[in-house]
Amino acid sequence: MKIIFFGSDIFACPSLKKLSNAPHNLLAVVTQPDKPAGRGQKTTACPAARLALELKLKLVQPETLKDKKTLETLSALRPDVLVVVAYGKFLPQSLIGACPKRAVNLHPSLLPKYRGAAPIPWAILNGDKKTGVTTMAISEEMDAGDIYLQCETTIDEAETAVHLENRLSELGADLLLKTLEAMEKGRLKPRPQDSSKIVLAPKLKKEDGHLDFSQPAEKLYNRVRALNPWPGTFCYLNKKMLKVWEAAPVKMQSQKPPGAVIENREGLIVACGQGAFCLLEVQLEGKKKMSAKEFLKGHPVEMGTEFK
Repeated sequence: MKIIFFGSDIFACPSLKKLSNAPHNLLAVVTQPDKPAGRGQKTTACPAARLALELKLKLVQPETLKDKKTLETLSALRPDVLVVVAYGKFLPQSLIGACPKRAVNLHPSLLPKYRGAAPIPWAILNGDKKTGVTTMAISEEMDAGDIYLQCETTIDEAETAVHLENRLSELGADLLLKTLEAMEKGRLKPRPQDSSKIVLAPKLKKEDGHLDFSQPAEKLYNRVRALNPWPGTFCYLNKKMLKVWEAAPVKMQSQKPPGAVIENREGLIVACGQGAFCLLEVQLEGKKKMSAKEFLKGHPVEMGTEFK
């Protein structure tokens, strides 16, 4: 089939790579335009754009898909189907309607659970034991299209969002190829999403990373895993922000209030609403990332000191 691929994020790269090796005609890759990034705000191409150039594929980077010239350029390629993986913008219905086989979107959750921008972190935040990937039709409402195929996987108890994203991107790439094959052979049987089972996964904000030690240690552990690497989790020590990059729940009970240090010899263990929380890797504002043991050498923390 003749395909135009829409994708920008790192999650899109395995799909793009496998699609480029599949027996399809990849007409073009459409990504977000280059943007300033990093401390120096150097103009940088998104991961999918860099991969497209590496694979020597036709690259299109419009500021908007509503532009008449862009729509004419893409429509003139006469694609059979549009493939969308972590593109970051809505596709206009006029473009979708011009394709004989319409469009396929890959989403990193088992829809209708976790519609929205952050399905992977929310699955970990909520302590889910399983998740997966879904291919679906594109609708005017976000992530509400009919389901084509799904693939389920378990979430490891120590898995971070970035690790789970890597796994789901590979699973999703395989599911995408399977979906396109079934579509080409006329074997797809789309089914509507069950509206009674919709769960939303809104975009996370920096303040979502604040650790509330009145919560159970297991919930704090899920938050650290879910928000790694962005936006990251943090608390405050003597009014200074302390980022927490790695931590683990500990089966300890204490009469100390939540947030109080109950162990400071080999590491930092903090009392919680239920259980205790061991900080393993931290970063004080303005300093480098280090182990809690290393941190204590330069910043002694007395027993009973409270993290906020």
